[in-house]
Amino acid sequence: MDEANDGSNQSQTKMSMSSKTPLSDIAQAFEELSELLGSQTKGKGKDQTLRLDTFCEACSLVSVLFSCLGLAFKFAELEYVAKVHDLVEASKRFASLENVLDLDVANARVKTPGSHSRNLRRVRQGLDLIRALFEEFVSSDCYSLKDAASTAYAQVCAPYHTWAVRTAVSAGMYTLPTRDELLLKLNETDVTAERKMRRYIKAARPVIAYIDQLYISRNITLDW
Repeated sequence: MDEANDGSNQSQTKMSMSSKTPLSDIAQAFEELSELLGSQTKGKGKDQTLRLDTFCEACSLVSVLFSCLGLAFKFAELEYVAKVHDLVEASKRFASLENVLDLDVANARVKTPGSHSRNLRRVRQGLDLIRALFEEFVSSDCYSLKDAASTAYAQVCAPYHTWAVRTAVSAGMYTLPTRDELLLKLNETDVTAERKMRRYIKAARPVIAYIDQLYISRNITLDW
């Protein structure tokens, strides 16, 4: 009987391990961030805060998605990974996203290249790019990954990129993996990927909105 139970437990453990994928980790991490913000909102109005190290842990998980997209999103991967790394280092000195932004506001360096506040803005853009890509990916009328990625890029990043960057990205779109190839890389099926992508979409929205509000509440425009 004990041997039978041991076998059953091992089987359940293997099933549990196999169900964990990059998408499931990302969805769960952002659901936890969203829940943190939601719990603070109840009864406290606008008094929200988010630990920088917790935020960075969730953002680090997203890097794998950019690497799976190949050359077309290499610009995003390199920029995103570098910016997240900068914020990880900053988290050793600053407790929250608010602390980082307030210091840069005080020193008039929010938009200065290399500042933590500028890097946070770029990481937020990366999160929104994945959100837009997922929305296009799960839509019933957009099976092509190239079409989904092109639409997402046009919505989120293109307005802030130079003509040279937009041209390079456009050319790179032809090197994207197919939809099925991406699912294989992520160890997902259409059904499981859609479920997890929708979880991320729902959870990422309030996190992105929260970051935007940090800038808006300090009279910093978002058009950069």
